[in-house]
Amino acid sequence: MPHTADRLAALARQVLGRPSPIRIRAWDGSEAGPPDGPALVVRNRRALRRLMWSSGELGFARGWVSGDLDVDGDLYDALTRLSGLALNRDEPVPAGPPAGVFGAAPRGPAARLREAGRTARDAARPLGTMLSLTGLPVPPPAPAEEIRRRRGVLHSVRRDQEAIRHHYDVGNDFYALVLGPSMVYSCAYWDRPDATLEDAQRAKLDLICRKLALGPGMRLLDVGCGWGSMALHAAEHYGVQVVGITISHEQADLARKRVSEAGLTGRVEIRIQDYREHADGPYDAISSIGMAEHVGRVQFRAYADTLYELLRPGGRLLNHQISRRPVPNEEAYQVDEFIDRYVFPDGELAPIGTTVSVLEEAGLEVRDVHALREHYATTLRAWVANLESNQEQAARLTTQGRARVWRLYMAASALAFEQNRIGVNQILAVKTPPTGRSGMPPTRTL
Repeated sequence: MPHTADRLAALARQVLGRPSPIRIRAWDGSEAGPPDGPALVVRNRRALRRLMWSSGELGFARGWVSGDLDVDGDLYDALTRLSGLALNRDEPVPAGPPAGVFGAAPRGPAARLREAGRTARDAARPLGTMLSLTGLPVPPPAPAEEIRRRRGVLHSVRRDQEAIRHHYDVGNDFYALVLGPSMVYSCAYWDRPDATLEDAQRAKLDLICRKLALGPGMRLLDVGCGWGSMALHAAEHYGVQVVGITISHEQADLARKRVSEAGLTGRVEIRIQDYREHADGPYDAISSIGMAEHVGRVQFRAYADTLYELLRPGGRLLNHQISRRPVPNEEAYQVDEFIDRYVFPDGELAPIGTTVSVLEEAGLEVRDVHALREHYATTLRAWVANLESNQEQAARLTTQGRARVWRLYMAASALAFEQNRIGVNQILAVKTPPTGRSGMPPTRTL
């Protein structure tokens, strides 16, 4: 009788129409598949039941988070192979941007068979193999780290608060371990080859300050201020008065502590406040760094209108936001199932063109779009390295499952940026007054 791994490899071939792109190691110790590269470790029958009941990337994610599935070897190589981009090294990458961070739309065995032009009768054999391997065909419960029940209207203040708590209120010590001393949770700016993560994050904050033309006496609003890094940098190095707002209590607690320790209490105020509830304008400048991804389609125009109203005439906005590649005939805003369940609940990505259009519809004049896609891939790999170097400590600070979530999502996202499936852009816009005098420099110097 064939070993379990051989049966799994045969199952993969039936579904994919070609050999498995990755070596498979089963719970009985058997192995099958390519001898080179990483191995997909299937620890138990429950892993297969997860894949059967939640096909595509959600099933894989549930298996990964629970520890039922693992990778022995290079995680980036494994995810690239599993994405389908390396199923045949001699074939070109399929045209069109895939849907998920794993590099392929969530497709289960049935969808794979349909794509290959096979019938329901063709599906009977792999289904029978799957059932014989999984044991009782009962769906396993989702891991505790998955968000399931959501209350309230999508992107209402209350529901957004719950989503932010799920992602950010997992412990400041955990984030410090992953992000490093900068405590900046957005794309860094790698302006020289020998830069450290801390150097690159400092360069990013300084780049934003210069784009906003900050100077002494100016008022800056930092929307989604996180742990206060932008507010601290702007106040210390550019002499501005800063109001930072966040709806994460843990972020606000640490940000206030950092402001106090830096001796900047009189120049930086950190508030627990939703951007929709803020009315302290006008401001000379507004920074929104890695926050707009949480806003969503139903609120993005209101977000743009609010920031427009909070700026003085001639005031500048720097909107730093992840984007996705556009897909013809699809809704502009898209949700990734794994990210939605485990990482950023209710987060939505839109193409850069959609974001620019909405900002201009609100009355802002977009003056510059700066793509930083490759920079985010480098940043994510640095965060993954921090996590992998401190895996046991990360698990103690949160849970083993939560640490696994972060490692998977950051590694998969790094590949998505590298492969141009998602991007990140700094959009510089100005509230140009009726005179048309924007105050922007005549030449681009940054």
